[in-house]
Amino acid sequence: MATNVFKKYLSLLAFTAPAFIIYAIFLLYPTFSGLFYSLTDWNGLNRDYSFIGLGNFVELFKEDPDFLNSLWFTLKYVVFMLILQNGIALLLAVFIETRTRSKGLFRTLFFMPNMISTIISAFMWTFIFSQVLPQLAEKLAVSFLDQQWLGDPKFSFYSILIVSLWNGVGYMMIIYLAALQGVPKSLKEAAVIDGANAFQVLRNVVLPMITHAVTICFFLTLNGAFKVFEVVYGLTGGGPGRATQVITMNIYEEAFSNNFRYGYASAKSVVLFVIVLIFTLIQITVMKKKEVEA
Repeated sequence: MATNVFKKYLSLLAFTAPAFIIYAIFLLYPTFSGLFYSLTDWNGLNRDYSFIGLGNFVELFKEDPDFLNSLWFTLKYVVFMLILQNGIALLLAVFIETRTRSKGLFRTLFFMPNMISTIISAFMWTFIFSQVLPQLAEKLAVSFLDQQWLGDPKFSFYSILIVSLWNGVGYMMIIYLAALQGVPKSLKEAAVIDGANAFQVLRNVVLPMITHAVTICFFLTLNGAFKVFEVVYGLTGGGPGRATQVITMNIYEEAFSNNFRYGYASAKSVVLFVIVLIFTLIQITVMKKKEVEA
């Protein structure tokens, strides 16, 4: 009996070993090596480096206002994305689900932007903001469209949001659609018979039934928003100045662009990892309680 159990676990280990080895080489090892290098002054080029303990972390919080500014800008972006991306995606999913015809057409239309690379989307919208909208403003006499969408800090943030939402809403919409299809029609019909209007049905019947999908979408949005890079890089490059620099771009600049301070950039990456971990744990804990209550 013991021999059979040993053979069973040995066979399971043999099947999972290749995947685990790849996971360890490309994820675990870089993670722990980054944690180690965050305690050094390594420049990423030379073999020699010195162990400086928590010096990098002290510096980034006390002597690096650019990092703190990029952190606050990223947090602002995360809040807007959590609210807008999930709100718009849910509304689109409800709109499509309530239609009797053309569901497939609308699903395809709204999901198509997600199939385009984020950096390609950023380049496309750069052309729209810089060339198309000013022409439309002139032809249609709508002065609001003629703005410095990428050159004015007041509008560049909203430009980044527009492109991010255009590119990402469709994916969340599909998740919400799958959840909505699992809500029994009998419950919604019973609520209508009892006198509930469309908003009350959505709030009191549908939303409690799809809380698990809300948890997933919030998790994906939260992680994606904290790690945003391509859309900002393609649209504004972090400018004008550093007005739209996100934390990932600040880390990239520190490690590869200007300073080649790989150890210092690793310390910033560790801080980002801790922040994302804390926010994710809070989000999952709160949402799981909502699922239980529902």
